[in-house]
Parts: sequence; C-alpha cells; structure tokens
Amino acid sequence: MLIIIGAIIVLLSVGFGYVLSHGQLMALWQPFELLIIGGAAFGAYLSSNPMPVHKAVLRYIIVVLKGAPYKRKNYVELLLLLHDLLQKSKVEGLLKLENDIDEPHGSEIFKRYPSILANHEAQTFICDNLRILIGGGLDTFQFQELMELELETHHQESELPSSAVTKVADALPGFGIVAAVLGIVITMGSLGDGDTAALGLHVAAALVGTFLGILLAYGFVAPVATAMEHAARDEAKFFECAKVCMLAGAQGYNPKTAVEFARKVLFHKDRPTFDELDGYLRAPRKTDDGSTE
Repeated sequence: MLIIIGAIIVLLSVGFGYVLSHGQLMALWQPFELLIIGGAAFGAYLSSNPMPVHKAVLRYIIVVLKGAPYKRKNYVELLLLLHDLLQKSKVEGLLKLENDIDEPHGSEIFKRYPSILANHEAQTFICDNLRILIGGGLDTFQFQELMELELETHHQESELPSSAVTKVADALPGFGIVAAVLGIVITMGSLGDGDTAALGLHVAAALVGTFLGILLAYGFVAPVATAMEHAARDEAKFFECAKVCMLAGAQGYNPKTAVEFARKVLFHKDRPTFDELDGYLRAPRKTDDGSTE
C-alpha cells in the first residue's frame, strides 16, 4: 500500500509543480517516447534474467503491493510453534515429532498457527531441520553450520529479484537518452520544412524522453526495488529467528529459553516484549476438538 501512496505523491508533486510553473501538461504525454523507453527496458530485463528470477520478481511485486508479509503476529506464531514443538520433544522425545513434521497439515501443533502452515518455505525449513535433529549424527556445531549454509543460499536467491529490478532502474535514464537522441534525429530531419512550431514540438518531445527515463527510474522502479529488498530482509529475519530457536533447542536449552534466544534476534518493531511473549506461552492452546490444553 505504501508503494502505491508513494507513487501517487511522486506523480502529483511533479505534475502540480509543472502546471503551477505554467507548463502544458499534455506536452508531457508522449506515448511513443514511453514505448521506446519502456519497451527497451523491459526487453533488456527479459534477456538478462532467467525465468526463475522473473517469477520471483512477480512474487515480490505482489508482496510489496500487499504490504509487509511478516508482522509481529507472524513472529509470535513462529515463536509459539517452535516452543510447542520443542516442548513436545522434551516431554515425549524427539521421535514423537515425526508425525508432526512429516504431515504438518495434519499436525495438531501446526494447525494452531495458520500463518506458518500457509508459509510453505518456512514450514519446509522447520520440518527439514527438525528431521535432521531426529535422525541424529550431527553435533550442534555441524547443525548450526548446515542451517547457515541453507539460509545463505536462500538469502542469495531472495536478493536476485531486487537486484534485477535495480538494474532496470539504473538503465532507464540511459534509455531516456536513447529516446531523446531519436527525437533529435527526427528534429534534424525536419529542419528543411521551415516549420518552427513543428521543430519546437519535436525538441520538446525529445526532452520529455530524458525526463521520463529519469522519472521512471528514480520515482517508480528504484523505490519498488528498495521495497523488495526490505521484504527479502524481513523474510531472512523470519528464517534466522527459526534457526536460532532450533539451535538453542538442539543445544539442550529448555523450550522457553530457546524461544527467548529467538526473540532477541528480531527487529525492535516486530519483537514482542518478554512479558508479552510469556503471556502467550502461558495461554491455553486450542486442540482439534475445540478444547484447550
């Protein structure tokens, strides 16, 4: 939502500023300049990125338009889920988690936290690493290294969409210059006509090409790329929180302490207070039959 509000403010600020300076608004309407700039930028973007990046860019654009995907509620659900899983493993043993992690959609624990159940990547990360714990054979240092390698790969992939869009933003002023140069070529070809009014229109259209390239780059595309970086950062923090909690559990800390370790790594805006989290942990949990435990 903020990205849309910001784009509207950019348009209104530039448009009203231009009109109040006695500019003719329709002089900025140059659809062929937009075709040159937008088409060239889109073609360069397509040719420089593989299909998985295109899909990821679309996914992140949807995320950016919807707003921050990870809010305090999501982090609280993650902490409560991990606490319940670690508590079950402490009371009943790690092997008792097999059914939960093999069929999370049928797990009574996972069903309590629908936002985690709907997040396939986070769900897979948690289940896969708990499965490794159950299998044994790794000490805590190896387990930590394995999770960090997985997260490093995930972070590299999550940075590709914003990097691709940033490169488009960087290229747009150049394509604006291309459109301007083509406009000057048209202007030079019209010199023999002797129509000074037409020459003025051609020059204006050429200058608008440069203007559009810069405006699109810094007013629209670059902010989207930055918003995608923020979305990727929040996603990385979500996975880091899960990693810290599972590692603390593997090191033998009790579930409440492990969750506290994870709470500490959250950004301040998303971090529940100690008392707030403690209240959630003490609250009764709902089971499948509607009762509480």
